[in-house]
Amino acid sequence: MVQRVLATDAALELIETLKGIHGPLMFHQSGGCCDGSAPMCYPANEFKVGCNDVRLGEIGGAPFYMDADQFEYWKHTQLIIDVVKGRGSGFSLEAPEGVRFLTRGRVFTDDEADAVEEAERVSA
Repeated sequence: MVQRVLATDAALELIETLKGIHGPLMFHQSGGCCDGSAPMCYPANEFKVGCNDVRLGEIGGAPFYMDADQFEYWKHTQLIIDVVKGRGSGFSLEAPEGVRFLTRGRVFTDDEADAVEEAERVSA
């Protein structure tokens, strides 16, 4: 099954560490100016998801949302959440750890894009 969002092993390890500290988590990627378009990690339900947010899936058991306007640009791309050294935004939970989540992208093949769209039609 093709997933819209997945995470590297390093990101999954960090997610487990953060869950041990903060409990259940969630992610949001807005594409806004303040977060530099980085995925932001919050304690579950601390960030208010709105009607303009799209749930892309889960990584490490944490739901991952994206602003619908941003999704229009990324809908043909699989998001791969990774972790790199360096400080990201002070609002995201990993900031004190000296690392930051980073979104990498891979454009879906035509077959993958068709499969994702079909799966979403069936589940709607």
